[in-house]
Amino acid sequence: MNLRSAPRALAAATALLALGGTAACSSGDAGSDPQQPKRVDVVAAFYPLQFLAQRIGGDAVTVTNLAKPGAEPHDLELNPGQVGQVAEADLVVYLKGFQPAVDEAVAQNAGDRAFDVATVQPLLTAAAGGHDHEGEGEAGHADEEEAGGLDPHLWLDPTRLATVGDKLAERLGKADPDHAADYTARATTLRGDLAKLDTEFATGLKTCQRREIVVSHAAFGYLADRYQLEQVGIAGLSPENEPSPKRLAEVAEEAREHKATTIFFETLVSPKVAETIATEVGAKTAVLDPLEGLSSDNGGDYLSVMRTNLATLRTALSCS
Repeated sequence: MNLRSAPRALAAATALLALGGTAACSSGDAGSDPQQPKRVDVVAAFYPLQFLAQRIGGDAVTVTNLAKPGAEPHDLELNPGQVGQVAEADLVVYLKGFQPAVDEAVAQNAGDRAFDVATVQPLLTAAAGGHDHEGEGEAGHADEEEAGGLDPHLWLDPTRLATVGDKLAERLGKADPDHAADYTARATTLRGDLAKLDTEFATGLKTCQRREIVVSHAAFGYLADRYQLEQVGIAGLSPENEPSPKRLAEVAEEAREHKATTIFFETLVSPKVAETIATEVGAKTAVLDPLEGLSSDNGGDYLSVMRTNLATLRTALSCS
């Protein structure tokens, strides 16, 4: 399930050599001050995993997100300090195949301190919730083939994210047995919040005039599968995959066929392709956030951004 593969072993090794004995501080440094409680040092690969770790870990953990706000996380490149953070962390939470540089750093430095959230439940195929881009040719299928045909965007189904949260609580409890019960309790509270969100989506999208969502890249398969929508992706799993002219024509035809009023684009990706389709079919554009990372000026969190997505979908799909 490797979206992109590139040799980074030399870079990672060089980074560690550059760090030497001054690698990023771990939770042990927090405990050097007797007045400060020792915290579990958690490194999260991108935003939804940061959200989980902070909600479940509470004040017993320190969470570092490798993907900075406003940066698209798929092609994250790690600097020496970040490789050091992976090497020194008590727990690294990542999704294997989503960020090749993180995979490389984890494989070389994290060992059994790594928690791959993709192992919690089977991932859906890239075609789930919509079309598999038939007839698009090799270029159109490239990222799906590199990913082994699996969609990594599991966090867009709140029920799946809740299950990942339960497993994360278990891993934190093993790393920090003294607070295991606290982690379990916070995971239970978070599961309740995510169950409420799931109910809001199911109710809010139950009765709509349309059920097709035309999106700039096919990140919404889990959301579509959970709430009986149909995803029409202009590009594939990677937001940087350039759709072919043939694919653009196919999407425009589908948008007309389904009388789509809105073409969705994302906060961290250029809206130009979505705007082109929208102009051609006489539709509007709107943001549908895949929550791969928060924008630099976004003060919300997973729950609030998902609720904004729901309101946007209800308007676009004319839900009653």
